[in-house]
Amino acid sequence: MSGTDDFKPLSGATLLLAGLVLALSNFMVVLDTSIANVSVAHIAGSLGISSTQGTWVITSYAVAEAVCVPLTGWLAARFGAVRTFAFGMIGFGIFSILCGLSVSLTMIVVCRIGQGLCGGPLMPLSQTLMLRIFPREKHGQAMGLWAMTTVTAPILGPILGGTISDNWSWHWIFFINIPVAAICAFGTFKLLMPAETRTEKLGIDKIGLALMILWIAALQIMLDLGREHDWFNDNFIVTLAVVAVIGFVMFVAWEMTDKQPIVNLRVFRHRGFTVAVASLSFAFAVFFASAVLIPQWLQSSMGYTSTYAGYVTAFSGVGAVLMSPIVAMLGEKVDQRGLVCFGILWMGFVAYLESCWSSGADYWSLAIPQMLLGIGLPFFMIPLTTIALAAVEPEETASAAGVMSFLRTMAGAIGTSIWTTLYQNGGVVARSEIVSKLNSNGSSQALQAAGFSMGQVRGTIEQFVVQESNAMAITQIFLLAMVVFVAAAMVIWLAPRPGRAIEAGAAH
Repeated sequence: MSGTDDFKPLSGATLLLAGLVLALSNFMVVLDTSIANVSVAHIAGSLGISSTQGTWVITSYAVAEAVCVPLTGWLAARFGAVRTFAFGMIGFGIFSILCGLSVSLTMIVVCRIGQGLCGGPLMPLSQTLMLRIFPREKHGQAMGLWAMTTVTAPILGPILGGTISDNWSWHWIFFINIPVAAICAFGTFKLLMPAETRTEKLGIDKIGLALMILWIAALQIMLDLGREHDWFNDNFIVTLAVVAVIGFVMFVAWEMTDKQPIVNLRVFRHRGFTVAVASLSFAFAVFFASAVLIPQWLQSSMGYTSTYAGYVTAFSGVGAVLMSPIVAMLGEKVDQRGLVCFGILWMGFVAYLESCWSSGADYWSLAIPQMLLGIGLPFFMIPLTTIALAAVEPEETASAAGVMSFLRTMAGAIGTSIWTTLYQNGGVVARSEIVSKLNSNGSSQALQAAGFSMGQVRGTIEQFVVQESNAMAITQIFLLAMVVFVAAAMVIWLAPRPGRAIEAGAAH
């Protein structure tokens, strides 16, 4: 075992610069979870792939990040928190370069997986190191700085992604990471090495890790390729489903019996934790999937540029920033389960408003519901964390927080894959209904009578059909989202009221 035990918190300019390095690092990693959302159309067009395949750029990053999060504690204990953070940052920068240079779907997906694996530990480690370098009396300020970057990054992500894609090239949404990663890596080696944590030679749950990667990879590939392969009519998809199910069962059995599991599933014995995580996973899956789908719909059917699609979706972050301080104050006075229930029901109400969208909706009709959606986010994210972590034993808090982060990220990736498939299938069904009605009401003959050529008639009808079928598909998605939100809101009442306070920095 090596390292320092007598480290004293930093002070003065060194503390300020080190804090900014950690905050900027966290900002970059969180930014990359949303910056590509509005750039899918540009990426798909450039690489000659469908928009459905384009979403793999988002889900591959999320899945890789989720897989790596449970390894954070082991990596920090084995190699030191600062070294792990520094090399994760370097790897993130390298894979950002490769993502920007990608010329095929395979290359960009592989590089995004690399980005996610390197970026996974950065968010929790940035929080851990913040608490280590700041004096205890300034932990509140440290977490305030860390939280600010976590909340503002999703606002700027879609705006930056859209503006860069429209005015330069989608490649630059990855290239902009390079100077940030370089500065943060240099700052880490220069400022944070004295804060290195103790290291020890730890074993790792290799079988558990292999099983986790196996079932997650099989499940995600099945969800991403299922529609193109006609789902379970294809032997390859059936094989993936069998591997995912068997792998998951073996993973659970192994983790429940191993002395040092890669993921501590024993925390699910606490009812409050299980209920809170279930509610969080379903609600976040719908929220994240909607954040991916809305920009696609706006660009493919409503004629929006990536920039303006980014402006629309970024409004959800504005509402979240405004309400976060209020929720924090209410959490000390009100039953947290009530806050969660209200927040998720509010998001369900917004989903209902969005189900009333049409192809004729103007900018503010689209943007205002997104801002309203953001109001509900802090009401369910912040109290849910408290409910979940207060339900476990104090010594289980860190592992429980890791499980929460893992499942939240996985839920977002899985939800995106499922929601994208439902959207595409809904569009096909709606298209068939619209075409049959157009054929029966003589629309083609009417346009020809108005002086349109046959080519113009076909183009006009095709544009109308695409626009209306996609609008019908997206509104049906929001109706389903409303149902899921309501169910997630009601589930939280199965959890007991939190019995203890949670220290700042316990969750990530």
